[in-house]
Amino acid sequence: VQLQACGGGLVQAGGSLRLSCAASRSIGGINAMNWYRQAPGKQRELVAAITRGGTTTYVDSVKGRFTISRDNAKNTVSLQMNSLKPEDTAVYYCNAVQWWGSSRYDYWGQGTQVTVSS
Repeated sequence: VQLQACGGGLVQAGGSLRLSCAASRSIGGINAMNWYRQAPGKQRELVAAITRGGTTTYVDSVKGRFTISRDNAKNTVSLQMNSLKPEDTAVYYCNAVQWWGSSRYDYWGQGTQVTVSS
């Protein structure tokens, strides 16, 4: 599956952005859709995840501020980011995880830059 992320940009602290990720095919069977981010000089981290069943998880630093959602009918996953902080500045990547038996397959989007100014 190919993933295309969009929605990044420059925003002031306290502002909001909505990231979207469009998949090239149905995501209904995808086990998990995730958003990762990578800030300069830091490792890529998992920000938010949503399973096929709709269960969501978040890294502690974004809980209460970010919301991940998926629309299986439109083959999209979104990340609503509110109350943004400068430390949220990073390149955000959409990721899809598909398990086939014991094998895990990861698919990545191209990344979208989010910059939060103080």
